[in-house]
Amino acid sequence: MDNFWTKLKTTLAMIKFEHTLFALPFAFLGAVLAADGLPTWRQILWITVAMFGARSAAMTFNRIIDRKFDAQNPRTANRELPSGKLSVSFAWAFFIFSVALFEIAAFSLNWLTFALSPVALLSVLGYSYAKRFTSFAHLILGWSLAISPTAAWIAVRGAIDSEIPILLSLLVMMWTAGFDVLYACQDYEFDKKAGLRSIPARFGIKNSLRIARIFHFQAFVVLLILYLATGLGWLALAGVFAVGALLIYQHTLVKPNDLSKMNAAFFTTNAFVSVILFATFGGAVFLAKI
Repeated sequence: MDNFWTKLKTTLAMIKFEHTLFALPFAFLGAVLAADGLPTWRQILWITVAMFGARSAAMTFNRIIDRKFDAQNPRTANRELPSGKLSVSFAWAFFIFSVALFEIAAFSLNWLTFALSPVALLSVLGYSYAKRFTSFAHLILGWSLAISPTAAWIAVRGAIDSEIPILLSLLVMMWTAGFDVLYACQDYEFDKKAGLRSIPARFGIKNSLRIARIFHFQAFVVLLILYLATGLGWLALAGVFAVGALLIYQHTLVKPNDLSKMNAAFFTTNAFVSVILFATFGGAVFLAKI
């Protein structure tokens, strides 16, 4: 039994389970906006299962495909596959399980969710190869995470019948691309040496920080448009200002010659962004009904 729990803990570490906070609140927000209130418990359950399955499949596939690069990079050499904490065969088995879980959840929601599930799956898996071909892999990662709110909207309504989920997805895409550029600055030297492509490897750290700011400014502009499109009240507006302040704060933590506060900029700040938007925009939906 101890071995089971140890392997489970190691598997959750491999897929960075705690990072679910980045994407899951956006999926829930997409569902709440689509339902104009609380979705059914069945919809909430299967949306959660689909998110876990898709994200687990994507992260596991990424770890399998990148294991040789991870072994060469001092920052990632201790990850579960290159360090031998988990076997590659186990990772493949967990990947297949995760894909099956995702497809079952998609099928259980509605026909359009299931029909579009291969598009979502190919998107989140395709990111693993992006850095081999394009410096703008960060936008592909953004696209992969941006699928979740529109997918949740479809899961509730069975159609894309509004601009709101598209705006929410565009916000997630630009926000994700911005923080991924920041995070990639840590691997600037390794990416150049290994021939991997990224914005920092192509433009240097100083210019990359500027590009990340541009991406986050674009995300904030989309957030303002989303606020206007939803017509929600003061609580949602408070969320807009709070997120804007967090984005500014994030960029004060990281400097071209000092990346020591990257974890605070990446993990803490980004977890707050998604949770704040879910709480404020989602809460505003219910306030509007009082």
